[in-house]
Amino acid sequence: MNLGNLNLNLLTALDAILRERSVTGAAARLGLTQPAVSASLSRLRRHFGDQLLVRAGNAYELTPFAQQLREPVAAAITQVEQVFDPGRAFDPHRSDRVFSVLASDYVVATLGATASRMLSAVAPGARLDFHPHTPSMIERMEPTLREVDGVVLPRGFVADLPHRDLYSDTWVCIVDENNRRIGDSVTLDQLAASPWVVTFRSMTAFTPPMRHLEGLGLDLNVQAVVEHFLALPSLIVGTNRVAIVQKRLVDLMKDAFPIRSVPCPFDAPPIVEALWWHPTREGDPAQRWLRGLLTQAGKQMSSAG
Repeated sequence: MNLGNLNLNLLTALDAILRERSVTGAAARLGLTQPAVSASLSRLRRHFGDQLLVRAGNAYELTPFAQQLREPVAAAITQVEQVFDPGRAFDPHRSDRVFSVLASDYVVATLGATASRMLSAVAPGARLDFHPHTPSMIERMEPTLREVDGVVLPRGFVADLPHRDLYSDTWVCIVDENNRRIGDSVTLDQLAASPWVVTFRSMTAFTPPMRHLEGLGLDLNVQAVVEHFLALPSLIVGTNRVAIVQKRLVDLMKDAFPIRSVPCPFDAPPIVEALWWHPTREGDPAQRWLRGLLTQAGKQMSSAG
Protein backbone atom coordinates (compact mmCIF):
# COMPACT_ATOMS: atom_id res chain seq x y z
CA MET A 1 0.00 0.00 0.00
CA ASN A 2 1.30 3.45 -0.93
CA LEU A 3 0.82 5.59 2.19
CA GLY A 4 1.84 8.64 0.17
CA ASN A 5 -1.65 8.63 -1.35
CA LEU A 6 -3.24 8.95 2.08
CA ASN A 7 -3.18 11.60 4.80
CA LEU A 8 -4.46 12.12 8.32
CA ASN A 9 -7.36 14.20 7.03
CA LEU A 10 -8.77 11.08 5.39
CA LEU A 11 -8.45 9.17 8.65
CA THR A 12 -10.33 11.83 10.62
CA ALA A 13 -12.95 12.04 7.86
CA LEU A 14 -13.38 8.28 7.92
CA ASP A 15 -13.74 8.32 11.70
CA ALA A 16 -16.41 11.05 11.54
CA ILE A 17 -18.34 9.28 8.76
CA LEU A 18 -18.31 5.97 10.66
CA ARG A 19 -19.51 7.66 13.83
CA GLU A 20 -22.16 9.92 12.30
CA ARG A 21 -23.25 7.63 9.43
CA SER A 22 -23.94 10.81 7.50
CA VAL A 23 -21.93 13.20 5.35
CA THR A 24 -23.86 16.11 6.86
CA GLY A 25 -23.22 14.93 10.41
CA ALA A 26 -19.56 14.22 9.69
CA ALA A 27 -19.13 17.70 8.20
CA ALA A 28 -20.65 19.30 11.30
CA ARG A 29 -18.46 17.16 13.55
CA LEU A 30 -15.31 18.18 11.68
CA GLY A 31 -16.28 21.80 11.05
CA LEU A 32 -15.99 21.30 7.28
CA THR A 33 -18.30 21.79 4.32
CA GLN A 34 -20.39 18.92 2.98
CA PRO A 35 -18.61 18.98 -0.41
CA ALA A 36 -15.25 18.60 1.35
CA VAL A 37 -16.43 15.55 3.28
CA SER A 38 -18.10 14.13 0.16
CA ALA A 39 -14.78 14.41 -1.67
CA SER A 40 -13.05 12.56 1.17
CA LEU A 41 -15.72 9.86 1.09
CA SER A 42 -15.15 9.41 -2.66
CA ARG A 43 -11.40 8.93 -2.10
CA LEU A 44 -12.07 6.48 0.73
CA ARG A 45 -14.48 4.50 -1.45
CA ARG A 46 -11.86 4.22 -4.18
CA HIS A 47 -9.18 3.20 -1.69
CA PHE A 48 -11.24 0.48 0.00
CA GLY A 49 -13.26 -0.59 -3.02
CA ASP A 50 -16.39 -0.34 -0.88
CA GLN A 51 -19.26 2.14 -0.72
CA LEU A 52 -18.88 2.47 3.10
CA LEU A 53 -22.10 4.52 3.36
CA VAL A 54 -25.28 3.55 1.50
CA ARG A 55 -28.79 4.98 1.41
CA ALA A 56 -31.51 2.97 3.17
CA GLY A 57 -34.86 4.69 2.70
CA ASN A 58 -34.60 8.23 4.08
CA ALA A 59 -31.41 7.52 6.00
CA TYR A 60 -27.94 6.11 5.45
CA GLU A 61 -26.35 2.94 6.80
CA LEU A 62 -22.81 1.65 7.03
CA THR A 63 -21.91 -1.30 4.82
CA PRO A 64 -20.78 -4.50 6.58
CA PHE A 65 -17.18 -3.63 5.69
CA ALA A 66 -17.57 -0.14 7.18
CA GLN A 67 -18.98 -1.66 10.37
CA GLN A 68 -15.78 -3.71 10.68
CA LEU A 69 -13.71 -0.54 10.36
CA ARG A 70 -15.29 1.29 13.29
CA GLU A 71 -13.20 -0.21 16.10
CA PRO A 72 -9.78 -0.16 14.39
CA VAL A 73 -10.33 3.39 13.10
CA ALA A 74 -11.30 4.67 16.57
CA ALA A 75 -8.22 2.98 18.03
CA ALA A 76 -6.02 4.44 15.27
CA ILE A 77 -7.29 7.95 16.00
CA THR A 78 -6.38 7.54 19.66
CA GLN A 79 -2.90 6.23 18.84
CA VAL A 80 -2.23 9.03 16.36
CA GLU A 81 -3.24 11.65 18.92
CA GLN A 82 -0.84 10.15 21.45
CA VAL A 83 2.03 9.94 18.93
CA PHE A 84 1.80 13.49 17.64
CA ASP A 85 0.99 15.21 20.92
CA PRO A 86 2.20 12.99 23.78
CA GLY A 87 2.59 15.86 26.23
CA ARG A 88 -0.46 17.85 25.24
CA ALA A 89 -2.24 19.69 28.00
CA PHE A 90 -5.95 20.21 28.39
CA ASP A 91 -7.24 23.68 29.17
CA PRO A 92 -10.91 23.37 30.17
CA HIS A 93 -11.43 27.14 30.09
CA ARG A 94 -10.57 27.29 26.38
CA SER A 95 -11.75 23.87 25.23
CA ASP A 96 -14.70 23.26 22.90
CA ARG A 97 -14.45 19.50 23.20
CA VAL A 98 -17.59 17.37 23.13
CA PHE A 99 -17.44 14.59 25.74
CA SER A 100 -19.58 11.53 25.13
CA VAL A 101 -20.71 9.40 28.09
CA LEU A 102 -23.07 6.42 28.09
CA ALA A 103 -25.39 6.29 31.10
CA SER A 104 -28.88 5.32 32.25
CA ASP A 105 -31.61 7.88 32.76
CA TYR A 106 -31.11 7.39 36.51
CA VAL A 107 -27.49 8.52 36.25
CA VAL A 108 -28.39 11.48 34.03
CA ALA A 109 -31.09 12.60 36.49
CA THR A 110 -28.74 12.40 39.49
CA LEU A 111 -25.07 12.68 38.58
CA GLY A 112 -25.71 14.31 35.21
CA ALA A 113 -27.35 17.38 36.64
CA THR A 114 -24.46 18.04 39.03
CA ALA A 115 -21.77 17.30 36.44
CA SER A 116 -23.42 19.56 33.86
CA ARG A 117 -23.49 22.51 36.25
CA MET A 118 -19.83 21.97 37.14
CA LEU A 119 -18.89 21.76 33.48
CA SER A 120 -20.63 25.03 32.69
CA ALA A 121 -18.72 26.75 35.48
CA VAL A 122 -15.19 25.58 34.59
CA ALA A 123 -15.42 24.70 30.89
CA PRO A 124 -18.14 26.90 29.35
CA GLY A 125 -17.13 26.06 25.77
CA ALA A 126 -17.13 22.29 26.27
CA ARG A 127 -20.14 19.99 26.02
CA LEU A 128 -21.15 16.84 27.87
CA ASP A 129 -23.37 14.51 25.83
CA PHE A 130 -25.15 11.67 27.63
CA HIS A 131 -26.38 8.72 25.55
CA PRO A 132 -28.23 5.60 26.75
CA HIS A 133 -26.36 2.33 26.84
CA THR A 134 -27.92 -0.96 25.74
CA PRO A 135 -27.43 -4.57 26.87
CA SER A 136 -25.51 -5.31 23.65
CA MET A 137 -23.13 -2.41 24.37
CA ILE A 138 -22.49 -3.72 27.87
CA GLU A 139 -21.86 -7.22 26.56
CA ARG A 140 -19.20 -5.74 24.24
CA MET A 141 -17.87 -3.17 26.68
CA GLU A 142 -14.27 -3.11 25.47
CA PRO A 143 -15.10 -2.08 21.88
CA THR A 144 -17.91 0.18 23.15
CA LEU A 145 -15.42 2.12 25.25
CA ARG A 146 -13.27 2.76 22.18
CA GLU A 147 -15.98 5.00 20.77
CA VAL A 148 -16.92 7.09 23.83
CA ASP A 149 -15.19 8.95 26.61
CA GLY A 150 -16.70 6.76 29.29
CA VAL A 151 -19.57 4.63 30.51
CA VAL A 152 -21.25 5.06 33.89
CA LEU A 153 -22.42 1.64 35.00
CA PRO A 154 -22.85 -0.12 38.37
CA ARG A 155 -20.21 -2.53 39.54
CA GLY A 156 -20.93 -6.16 38.81
CA PHE A 157 -21.46 -5.98 35.06
CA VAL A 158 -17.90 -5.33 33.83
CA ALA A 159 -14.51 -6.67 34.87
CA ASP A 160 -10.85 -6.16 33.95
CA LEU A 161 -11.28 -2.61 32.66
CA PRO A 162 -10.15 0.62 34.34
CA HIS A 163 -12.81 2.34 36.41
CA ARG A 164 -13.40 4.77 39.24
CA ASP A 165 -16.24 4.64 41.77
CA LEU A 166 -18.44 7.74 41.68
CA TYR A 167 -21.23 7.35 44.25
CA SER A 168 -23.45 4.80 45.94
CA ASP A 169 -27.17 4.42 46.45
CA THR A 170 -29.71 2.11 48.03
CA TRP A 171 -32.97 0.58 46.83
CA VAL A 172 -36.55 1.14 47.96
CA CYS A 173 -39.99 -0.05 46.86
CA ILE A 174 -42.45 2.46 45.42
CA VAL A 175 -46.24 2.23 45.27
CA ASP A 176 -49.16 4.53 44.51
CA GLU A 177 -49.77 6.83 47.47
CA ASN A 178 -53.33 5.43 47.74
CA ASN A 179 -52.27 1.78 47.66
CA ARG A 180 -54.20 0.23 50.57
CA ARG A 181 -52.65 -3.22 50.28
CA ILE A 182 -49.25 -1.92 51.39
CA GLY A 183 -48.80 0.35 54.39
CA ASP A 184 -45.66 1.92 55.83
CA SER A 185 -43.81 -1.36 55.37
CA VAL A 186 -44.09 -4.39 53.11
CA THR A 187 -43.43 -8.11 53.52
CA LEU A 188 -42.06 -10.64 51.07
CA ASP A 189 -45.51 -12.27 50.94
CA GLN A 190 -47.06 -8.93 49.96
CA LEU A 191 -44.45 -8.45 47.23
CA ALA A 192 -45.18 -11.93 45.91
CA ALA A 193 -48.93 -11.17 45.84
CA SER A 194 -48.58 -7.76 44.16
CA PRO A 195 -48.38 -6.99 40.44
CA TRP A 196 -45.03 -5.52 39.36
CA VAL A 197 -43.39 -3.08 36.99
CA VAL A 198 -39.70 -3.82 36.47
CA THR A 199 -36.76 -2.26 34.66
CA PHE A 200 -35.04 -4.62 32.25
CA ARG A 201 -35.52 -8.37 32.49
CA SER A 202 -32.93 -10.54 30.79
CA MET A 203 -29.73 -12.45 31.56
CA THR A 204 -27.51 -9.43 30.83
CA ALA A 205 -29.87 -6.58 31.77
CA PHE A 206 -31.31 -6.64 35.26
CA THR A 207 -31.28 -4.80 38.57
CA PRO A 208 -29.56 -6.62 41.44
CA PRO A 209 -32.61 -6.45 43.78
CA MET A 210 -34.78 -8.24 41.21
CA ARG A 211 -32.16 -10.93 40.79
CA HIS A 212 -32.02 -11.16 44.61
CA LEU A 213 -35.80 -11.67 44.81
CA GLU A 214 -35.62 -14.42 42.22
CA GLY A 215 -32.90 -16.04 44.33
CA LEU A 216 -35.29 -16.01 47.28
CA GLY A 217 -37.71 -18.05 45.20
CA LEU A 218 -40.34 -15.36 44.60
CA ASP A 219 -42.28 -15.86 41.39
CA LEU A 220 -43.26 -12.27 40.69
CA ASN A 221 -46.34 -11.22 38.73
CA VAL A 222 -44.67 -8.86 36.25
CA GLN A 223 -47.24 -6.82 34.34
CA ALA A 224 -44.91 -4.36 32.60
CA VAL A 225 -41.22 -4.05 31.70
CA VAL A 226 -39.51 -0.75 30.83
CA GLU A 227 -35.93 0.23 30.07
CA HIS A 228 -36.05 3.60 31.83
CA PHE A 229 -36.20 4.07 35.59
CA LEU A 230 -37.98 7.41 35.27
CA ALA A 231 -40.86 5.69 33.47
CA LEU A 232 -41.73 3.52 36.46
CA PRO A 233 -44.03 5.94 38.36
CA SER A 234 -46.34 6.47 35.38
CA LEU A 235 -47.08 2.73 35.42
CA ILE A 236 -47.52 2.66 39.21
CA VAL A 237 -50.00 5.51 39.71
CA GLY A 238 -53.63 4.39 39.97
CA THR A 239 -52.71 0.72 40.41
CA ASN A 240 -51.63 -1.75 43.11
CA ARG A 241 -48.33 -2.33 41.35
CA VAL A 242 -44.92 -2.29 43.00
CA ALA A 243 -41.51 -1.34 41.64
CA ILE A 244 -37.99 -1.07 43.02
CA VAL A 245 -35.96 2.09 42.35
CA GLN A 246 -32.85 3.84 43.58
CA LYS A 247 -33.51 5.95 46.67
CA ARG A 248 -31.99 9.08 45.10
CA LEU A 249 -34.70 9.04 42.44
CA VAL A 250 -37.64 8.95 44.83
CA ASP A 251 -37.68 12.66 45.64
CA LEU A 252 -37.56 13.52 41.94
CA MET A 253 -40.41 11.12 41.24
CA LYS A 254 -42.55 12.43 44.10
CA ASP A 255 -42.39 15.92 42.63
CA ALA A 256 -44.19 14.68 39.53
CA PHE A 257 -46.22 11.63 40.65
CA PRO A 258 -48.41 10.74 43.66
CA ILE A 259 -46.27 7.87 44.92
CA ARG A 260 -44.65 6.87 48.20
CA SER A 261 -41.72 4.66 49.10
CA VAL A 262 -41.32 1.85 51.64
CA PRO A 263 -38.15 0.00 52.69
CA CYS A 264 -37.33 -3.25 50.95
CA PRO A 265 -38.16 -6.24 53.20
CA PHE A 266 -34.89 -7.94 52.34
CA ASP A 267 -31.20 -7.12 52.32
CA ALA A 268 -31.14 -5.30 48.99
CA PRO A 269 -27.57 -5.05 47.69
CA PRO A 270 -26.42 -1.42 47.42
CA ILE A 271 -25.62 0.06 44.05
CA VAL A 272 -22.18 1.52 43.35
CA GLU A 273 -22.07 3.56 40.15
CA ALA A 274 -18.63 3.66 38.51
CA LEU A 275 -17.07 5.37 35.52
CA TRP A 276 -15.41 2.97 33.06
CA TRP A 277 -13.00 3.89 30.26
CA HIS A 278 -10.82 2.18 27.68
CA PRO A 279 -7.22 1.37 28.67
CA THR A 280 -5.87 3.19 25.60
CA ARG A 281 -7.44 6.43 26.89
CA GLU A 282 -5.70 6.23 30.26
CA GLY A 283 -3.22 8.99 29.45
CA ASP A 284 -5.54 11.32 27.53
CA PRO A 285 -5.37 14.65 29.43
CA ALA A 286 -8.93 15.61 28.43
CA GLN A 287 -10.30 12.30 29.61
CA ARG A 288 -8.31 12.50 32.84
CA TRP A 289 -9.90 15.89 33.41
CA LEU A 290 -13.36 14.49 32.68
CA ARG A 291 -12.79 11.64 35.12
CA GLY A 292 -11.85 14.16 37.76
CA LEU A 293 -14.95 16.23 37.05
CA LEU A 294 -17.31 13.26 37.31
CA THR A 295 -15.57 12.04 40.45
CA GLN A 296 -15.98 15.45 42.04
CA ALA A 297 -19.64 15.52 40.99
CA GLY A 298 -20.14 12.15 42.68
CA LYS A 299 -18.52 13.42 45.88
CA GLN A 300 -20.69 16.53 45.84
CA MET A 301 -23.80 14.36 45.47
CA SER A 302 -22.72 12.12 48.33
CA SER A 303 -22.03 15.03 50.67
CA ALA A 304 -25.44 16.53 49.87
CA GLY A 305 -27.07 13.28 51.00
